[in-house]
Amino acid sequence: MSERLDAFCGQIVVVGSGLAGLMTALTLAPQPVVLITRGAIGTQTASAWAQGGIAACVGDDDSVQLHLSDTLAAGDGLCDPKAASEIVAEGPAVIAALECVGVPFDRDSQGGLVLGLEAAHSRRRIVHASGDGSGAAVVAALVRAVATTPSITVLDATEVRSLLIHDERVSGLIVSRGTQAGAIMTNRVVLATGGVGGLYDATTNPMSNFGQGLALAARAGAQLADMEFVQFHPTGLDSARRPLALVSEAVRGEGAVLVNDRGERFMSGIDGEELAPRDVVARAISAELSLGRRVFLDARCALGDRFARRFPTIQALCHEAGIDPANDLIPVRPAVHYHMGGVATELTGRSSVPGLWVVGEAASSGLHGANRLASNSLLEAAALGMRAARDIGATAAGPLRSAPKIPSVSAPDASFVRTIVSRHLGVLRNAGALEAAIAALLPLAESDGPAADPAIVALAIAVFAMLRKESRGAHARTDFPLKLTVGERRFMTLADVFEVARADTHPFARSA
Repeated sequence: MSERLDAFCGQIVVVGSGLAGLMTALTLAPQPVVLITRGAIGTQTASAWAQGGIAACVGDDDSVQLHLSDTLAAGDGLCDPKAASEIVAEGPAVIAALECVGVPFDRDSQGGLVLGLEAAHSRRRIVHASGDGSGAAVVAALVRAVATTPSITVLDATEVRSLLIHDERVSGLIVSRGTQAGAIMTNRVVLATGGVGGLYDATTNPMSNFGQGLALAARAGAQLADMEFVQFHPTGLDSARRPLALVSEAVRGEGAVLVNDRGERFMSGIDGEELAPRDVVARAISAELSLGRRVFLDARCALGDRFARRFPTIQALCHEAGIDPANDLIPVRPAVHYHMGGVATELTGRSSVPGLWVVGEAASSGLHGANRLASNSLLEAAALGMRAARDIGATAAGPLRSAPKIPSVSAPDASFVRTIVSRHLGVLRNAGALEAAIAALLPLAESDGPAADPAIVALAIAVFAMLRKESRGAHARTDFPLKLTVGERRFMTLADVFEVARADTHPFARSA
């Protein structure tokens, strides 16, 4: 394996084959790029599972300012206004760029883009492809484009085990394929590794996505930001399937309503009702479930027989669970869907570690704040993938170091950590649960076993959540139910996280 990897020395390495990684690699052409992906290209990515589309202010009644206003409102005071403004403004350009590489966006009989409405948007601005199969359609088109781009080499069934650092900058990375391991020596690495949903039992993300890129970057010394903000999609399909199937917000956008098992429409009277921001809806559903009730999405009157035509993917998922949305209530529950936190980056995707760029859900650019606005994720992934590529393209490769002796690195396993996280870091949090999570996660994070990387990411979430003594956006604490007058983003390195965690678990910490 080492001989094969030697051929890639000095090339730009992109890790991950979701929308962000694919757009980065394609935009870098014709510069040589090695694209590393854990499975087959485009698979095991949250991008390909996205039912919603891409938010972009392309409608006649829309504007950058309106889209920005909605984004800032959903972000609950923690968006970086500059980041949000610049990324939102690139919406039309993102749609145009994706169409140029073959994405078949849905258009009406006059040739105009069909625009959908989702929660907390004041206008119809969600651009879809293949109805509720937008993510799959977008990724499939980009995968086809990669296949015809000779400057991109794909290493599939390959995982990155660690980043190599010399003089506080990236010097390469260690990868493995099966039982074989080797090093690619490069000082330009892009992590596009997705989110943290795999840390939870109830998630709509691939179970293998536990934040591996965050662990890699954190071990390399990169700053993390906003780790406490984990978005729970209000309407995961409540079934035995793992990961949970998603019932897109677009269903509520078409008029479906939420009811409990008493037939009560419990969102009635809440500002925005079923289309309130996701954190509001998720907490309302969680409150119903905590009372021992069940919650359902009722699309019978709003869509009826039109459901299957409008939402073919969701129809198939419901059918798999024995549900006919035209005639039956759809059982739902909150499920982890997106992580607003991640590796702190500039608007070029640059992290605090020279030579390391991070894009997509693994990054925290400041766009989302405390709560992501629906369908802004694919917008950010594409926009920052292109921005990072332009920045990398203007960055000199620099001298390379020799490959080191490859250490033995165990494959990560999130199963044990998942139990801790699911119990203590859910929709509603409190000091007791957070302290229990930190105490259980710290020894795992400090170990060199297979649970270490997942535990590092989970520990960071718990520590950030412990330090935020308020309820804001997707972070809700029952012991601090109010929001502080002024909200601030928090940035910490892994060393900072360990320092706080060790102090919290010290026998005298609670009496101090």
